[in-house]
Amino acid sequence: MTDRPADRLLVRTVRTHLGRNILLTALCLVGAGAALLVPAAVAAAVDDRLGEQGSGAVWWLGGVVVFVALANVGTQMMTALCVADATVELRRRFLDRLLRLGTVERERFTTGDLTMRITSATGVAASVVTLPGRFLASVTVSGGALVALWWVDPRIACTFLAGVPAAFLLMKAFVGRATPVLDRQLAVQGKISGLLLEVLAGRRSVRSAGSEHREAARVLSLLPELRSVGRAMWDMQAKVSWQAGLLAPAMQVLVLATAGYALTTGGISPGSLLAASGYTLLALGLFEQVAVFMGLAQARAGAHRLTEIEDTPVMRYGNRDLPPGPGSVRFRGVGVHGPNGSLLSRVDLCVPGGTVVAVVGRSGAGKTLLAALAGRLRDPDEGVVEIDGVPVHELSAEALGEAVGWAFERPAHLGSSLADTIRFGNGELDLPTVVEAARRARADAFVRRLPQGYDTPPSEAPMSGGELQRLGLARAMAHRGRLLILDEAMSSLDSVTEHEISEVLDTALSDRTQIVLAHRMSRAARADLVLWLDGGRVRGFAPHSELLGRPGYRELFGSEEQNARHAPRATEAPDTEGYSHAVQAE
Repeated sequence: MTDRPADRLLVRTVRTHLGRNILLTALCLVGAGAALLVPAAVAAAVDDRLGEQGSGAVWWLGGVVVFVALANVGTQMMTALCVADATVELRRRFLDRLLRLGTVERERFTTGDLTMRITSATGVAASVVTLPGRFLASVTVSGGALVALWWVDPRIACTFLAGVPAAFLLMKAFVGRATPVLDRQLAVQGKISGLLLEVLAGRRSVRSAGSEHREAARVLSLLPELRSVGRAMWDMQAKVSWQAGLLAPAMQVLVLATAGYALTTGGISPGSLLAASGYTLLALGLFEQVAVFMGLAQARAGAHRLTEIEDTPVMRYGNRDLPPGPGSVRFRGVGVHGPNGSLLSRVDLCVPGGTVVAVVGRSGAGKTLLAALAGRLRDPDEGVVEIDGVPVHELSAEALGEAVGWAFERPAHLGSSLADTIRFGNGELDLPTVVEAARRARADAFVRRLPQGYDTPPSEAPMSGGELQRLGLARAMAHRGRLLILDEAMSSLDSVTEHEISEVLDTALSDRTQIVLAHRMSRAARADLVLWLDGGRVRGFAPHSELLGRPGYRELFGSEEQNARHAPRATEAPDTEGYSHAVQAE
């Protein structure tokens, strides 16, 4: 089976730290050369002692053994270092690529599968750096041992060579069958990991539904397939093991029989007989190449898992900056297609700079998709989205990140402290600025109640859904972009807190263009304009008061308070998570 992309990745991996990898190969060769000296040293020591010629050869044997041990220790240490370096390099490279995947491309993989690829597959692929040294050492040892056998007695070498073709056919057949099985094994492990992460993420729902056993069974449902793959691998290994287990001793017996005959006829000395025995064992090291090729099959399987990420298109950026402007957003014939039809169809509209637009519609109407297009979390299949006249796909990542701020319904809080999570994507903010943003988002009070305050790591801060959203809003308050996109970022807040934060947004961020995904009538009533989506199409784009008279509009909000249309205009600056655009693909 050929897999050229995977092979190219393995070659690049070996070349990445070429100096260290060459040193590792050199150590392997030094160890191999030293190992070839051992049988000769043993033969010399035996012959010298039998001939009572002193102990010089014994000391020589001791020195060779010590040298072999030191070479092996150095090889093991350098092996660990080279594999670790290669693993880190692969993880850094593919994690960076993973973070640059668009939302659509990212959805091709489950979280668990990607976790397995980044953690497990990278380590498996990185093991390729040890294979050149192992292979050359194996060839050196077996080849050198064969030469030594010829030097001892050509008849012994010819006897050994008679079994070599069978050994190579055995190795070739095994590697050809092992590669697809190993690839399948990694794939099944990725699926199991994905199911496990899915269940762990929804553990409260699982517990509340009393479905622990059912979900455990679902996660473990792939174990029979994994067992089948493992059984296939074990069967292949067992087959090659007994075949090699028969072939290797048979070759050794034949060689020793030939050497014994040569000894009885006076062709070799007793020491040479011992040397022939030792060199036969070393020559049988050609079976070590089975392990080398097995390692190559494993490395190719891991590399194949990584190249599937590498072959997935990433979001490309331009090199343009935005000119000065108010943050107007224009959709020109924008459309997005799904597997079952259009998700958004021919959207043509302009959001004036500095206005608040509430996007409303039933579930599946395309609200989140439209917001993602505005901030370029994904690209449309047709049409163009512009910010202040510049197509968003022509902007550099830095320009886009500085212009567009985000807030999500379930914000991710990254960083080593709560202060850092507010700073995230907003540059180096001093602590007073961080505290002021938290105060505006009504997050300062609960943060100060934590034992470490703003120095509390996010993982150690017990927060409700509303508190998590307020912390995301604080990050948004610190963002200085011209366009803010608020994706249901206040859905978990109580009405009083939402009103207080909205009042702050009205005054503090009233100069920014805001796209607000809303499901409450009060939110729509506070906006300058309401974009009503229905089945991926624009059904209305007008002030809330004008849309109230349209059939079906009021029903979007159920029985929510009817006086919402009389609420004062509040420039709801969409809560923007201060994410740099490079990590906005949440």
